[in-house]
Amino acid sequence: MAANKEIFEAEKITFLDFKMLKGQIDAPEDFDVNKVMGHHLENKLHLGYNMEEKLAKADFTVDIVTRSEGDNIVEATGNFHLIYIYQIENLDELVRPAQKDMLEIHPGLSNALASVTYSTTRGILLTRLQGTALQTFVLPIINPIKLLVAQE
Repeated sequence: MAANKEIFEAEKITFLDFKMLKGQIDAPEDFDVNKVMGHHLENKLHLGYNMEEKLAKADFTVDIVTRSEGDNIVEATGNFHLIYIYQIENLDELVRPAQKDMLEIHPGLSNALASVTYSTTRGILLTRLQGTALQTFVLPIINPIKLLVAQE
């Protein structure tokens, strides 16, 4: 699809729906947020496409664990599973069948879906984590291509 790079237009993507399938924070009763020195983060992004309805689904999971110094014997954890649904007007031009049940996806589309999904999740987590044991955590800014490479 290298010759078709000009066909990608972000304006043809519509954000249709969002669901949080899981939003869980676990922390011991005596957890001291002031002892948190950092966080360990794991996340996964899976993209799926419904060609007939011109839809894309971004399935994103985020797992967070605090890293404490001092009296926190058990770390606090956060587990989130979010689904985003997008409609893409010209999906048939951006996603094409390839070999062995694989799809060839325009890199601009993948990058846009990963970027919007990740940055929207950052905002959701900022509000959900306020007043919790994970209140100092902010989903870091990354190159969204790293999310796409991780799913291969």
